Amino acid sequence: MKNKKALGVQKNINGLRTEYDFIIIGAGSAGAVIANRLTEIEEWKVLLLEAGGDENLWGQVPAAAADIQLTERDWQYQTEEMRGQACLGLENQRCLWPRGKMMGGTSSINYMLYVRGNRRDYDQWAQLGNYGWSYDDVLPYFVKSEDNQNPYLAGTKYHGKGGYLTVSEAGYQSPLGGAFIQGGKEMGYENRDGNGEYQTGFMFAQGTIRKGHRCSSSKAFIRPIRKRKNLHISMHSHVTKILIDPKTKQAYGVQFQKRDRIYHIFARKEVILSAGDTASPHLLMLSGIGPAPHLQEKGIYPIHANLPVGQNLHDHVALGEVIFLIDQPYSLKEERVRNVQTILNYTAWGGTPLSMLGVTTSMKDFQTIRKSLGVEGLAWLKTKYADANDDWPDVQFHFIGSCVTADRGRSVRYSHGVSDSVWEEYYLPIIDRDCWSVMPVTLRPRSRGYIRLNTADPFDKPIINPNYYSDPYDLAVTIEGIKLALQLSQTSAFKKMNSKFYDKPFPGCQGYLMGTDDYWACWVRSYSVTLAHTAGTCQMGPDNDPMAVVDPLLRVRGIRNLRVADTSIMPLVPSGNTNAAAIMIGEKASDLIKDTWYTK
Repeated sequence: MKNKKALGVQKNINGLRTEYDFIIIGAGSAGAVIANRLTEIEEWKVLLLEAGGDENLWGQVPAAAADIQLTERDWQYQTEEMRGQACLGLENQRCLWPRGKMMGGTSSINYMLYVRGNRRDYDQWAQLGNYGWSYDDVLPYFVKSEDNQNPYLAGTKYHGKGGYLTVSEAGYQSPLGGAFIQGGKEMGYENRDGNGEYQTGFMFAQGTIRKGHRCSSSKAFIRPIRKRKNLHISMHSHVTKILIDPKTKQAYGVQFQKRDRIYHIFARKEVILSAGDTASPHLLMLSGIGPAPHLQEKGIYPIHANLPVGQNLHDHVALGEVIFLIDQPYSLKEERVRNVQTILNYTAWGGTPLSMLGVTTSMKDFQTIRKSLGVEGLAWLKTKYADANDDWPDVQFHFIGSCVTADRGRSVRYSHGVSDSVWEEYYLPIIDRDCWSVMPVTLRPRSRGYIRLNTADPFDKPIINPNYYSDPYDLAVTIEGIKLALQLSQTSAFKKMNSKFYDKPFPGCQGYLMGTDDYWACWVRSYSVTLAHTAGTCQMGPDNDPMAVVDPLLRVRGIRNLRVADTSIMPLVPSGNTNAAAIMIGEKASDLIKDTWYTK
């Protein structure tokens, strides 16, 4: 452990108890919900531990999403090199792996898109033996959290009203957004609520936005109840080990470091691990739970032999963007938002491009704003590999009313990890052009990777290898997604803007004929971008599932009083962005815990 000689060990901290009923590790999308719901029981004492600090003011502006990445509020993970499979055009051929390190976790740095996934996703979880996780089982938990601001949706079967989590459309729509919806109709797709009865179709994006500002899980679930006397929150508290009795196989507390000291806090009832898809398996392995040979190799005594912790890693990886150039001044370029009026309008009522979902920007002060991407629309489409008669699309579009060049190379290129050589060769020639772009996402990837320990030092980052595109199916579906994006650009809605595909060969792919599957495959492997929708590293499953780390009640197999509740438990990633599903997991986990321990 770093600075080991300088660290003292003590049993308590001023202001905190030495013992709680429940200790929650991680104040992210699920952990914040669990802290809220468990402290509804007044006699329960709950400690919420967060490795980072509080959210900052600038992070509440949706336009600041990428700026928070690669700072101290981001764990700043990176993948391993993937032997020619992916990320080839990025810096050091590694994909960046952003994860929030602050109150709200990744919900405080993400692009705020509110997407639940498809009914069939959750029914498939249940079919795999995860009782209680079908769509009909989990829908009430989505609705319970939600306070939807759309009067046509709020209070219906599919959307909640009055919950802690504010969900709304962005307060600004560009002409490109309207063209996206119209173009989808020309392709035969309906404009519909993708979080409602049917998913297939086009929609203006819904997001966790409150009056034009980010609504993280911390803002939604922690701030309203932060004065509850039975909730203690300790920030800047890096958990280094879950304390487990090797004889009884029972979790009884945690060890964490705060301000250069190590502390032990004990749990009367349970330890709940909600550190996320990367940190949760990392911490389990550090605590002796995981593949025994791997733990022994790192000098860690396996408390419970051969649980497949860190396996089944999968993710929504996308081609960074398919760019289309237009001759109308519609895209969200820097100079169109770098003005006092835009800022004043945003601070007054939020209805400017700064309120858009998935926007990335950079800001030193209110006189210097650098603007780039804004996700205006989402779509779920079917390629030739999907069942034409089933509402289970296999590709998702993130529609962006701009492209990477919009901020003139100041921000987004770095958040994506684009190398200098690729930037200069491919992007500089169009730096002053108006554009729009699409990120095509393969929704149900078959490629599987892993997370492993680098060393036994809890401050060393884990080894992350998602094995992107190791299964050729994922690449094939992504290629069909590119073809659908090209088809969208040929609709009359976009032809009115003289929309044209930017057909300069991507660096490293010049040897392939433009428009062929071989060219598209090269491009996808070169400009691969994670959407941070990773799942599966502490997989949920029934007793007969050899890949299961937790059971359907989220209890770690073979260990008493220890649960995992975050996206790592997903056996299969849902068909869409995962923040809403993580919050749902927090809601359901809270009820599972109450069912175990609460007697009136």
